[in-house]
Amino acid sequence: MSAWLPTAPCTPRACVEPARTRAAVPRAVLRLTAVAVLLLAGIALVPAGHRLPAALVRAWCRWIVRAAGVRVRITGRAAPAGGLLLVANHVSWLDVPLLAAVRPARMVAKAEIRRWPVAGAVAAKAGVLFLERDRLRALPGAVARIAGALREGAAVAVFPEGSTWCGRARGPFRRAVFQAALDAGVPVQPVRIRYLAGGRTVSTAPAFVGEDTLLASVWRVASTRGLVAEAQVRPVLAPGGLPDRRALARAAEPGDAVPPAGGRKTTAHTKNMCAL
Repeated sequence: MSAWLPTAPCTPRACVEPARTRAAVPRAVLRLTAVAVLLLAGIALVPAGHRLPAALVRAWCRWIVRAAGVRVRITGRAAPAGGLLLVANHVSWLDVPLLAAVRPARMVAKAEIRRWPVAGAVAAKAGVLFLERDRLRALPGAVARIAGALREGAAVAVFPEGSTWCGRARGPFRRAVFQAALDAGVPVQPVRIRYLAGGRTVSTAPAFVGEDTLLASVWRVASTRGLVAEAQVRPVLAPGGLPDRRALARAAEPGDAVPPAGGRKTTAHTKNMCAL
C-alpha cells in the first residue's frame, strides 16, 4: 500500500458502539437471507444484459437496505438526468445501495474488487469504474475515464474521503475526482450520509472501519434494532461556480465533524468525536 493513500484512524474498538437494542438471532438471520435473495436477483439480471428502469434500480437498492433491518430516509432530490458527479461521505457498505437509491450511477471502486470472485465480474458488468489507488501515476488516467463517463451523460458516484469513517468523525474530501467534473463541465451533487438510532442519535453500529471484517459488520447491522439510514441530498454545485477543484471539494464536504487543520486526525481526537 502506498503512503499517499488516505486512511482513517477509526477502528471497531475505538469507535463502534455496542447495540443498545438487539434483534433476536432468528430475525437477524431472516434479514440476511432477504438481503442475499435480493443480491442474487441482481446478479442474475446484470450478466444477462438487462437494462432496468432507474425507478426500479432505486427501489431495489432501497429494498436491500430495508431488508437488512435499516429504514431509509432520503431528503432532497438528485438531478434527474445528465452528467452528474454524486459525492458522499463514507461510513458503511450500506452507503453503496443507499447512494444508488438517490440516483443510479456508475460507482468508482478500488481495482481489487475486479479480482473478487463473482462480485468482480458483476461490478464490471454494472459499469463500475475501477481505480488503482496504490498507483499514483494511474490517477490522471482514472480521472480522464471518469470525465469521459460524465461527458457521455452518466451519473458517477464516488466517496472522496478514500476510506470509511465511523460516522461521528469524518475525513477531508480528496480533490482529484472533482477535477473530472470540472473537465467534463458537469455539476457536483453532495450527499450527506448518516446512520441514526433512537430518534436522531448518530449510530456507529453500521460503520465498516479499520480491521473490521465484512461479515462482522453485516451481522452487526442485521442484529441491531431501530437503525435509520439517512441520505441528505444537497443542492447541486454548478460547473464553473467555484474556481478550482480544491474549492469544489471543500464546498461538497458535509460540514460537520470537520478534521483539524491539515486534514489529519489523531486517534485520541477520533475517540473524542465518537463520544459526542
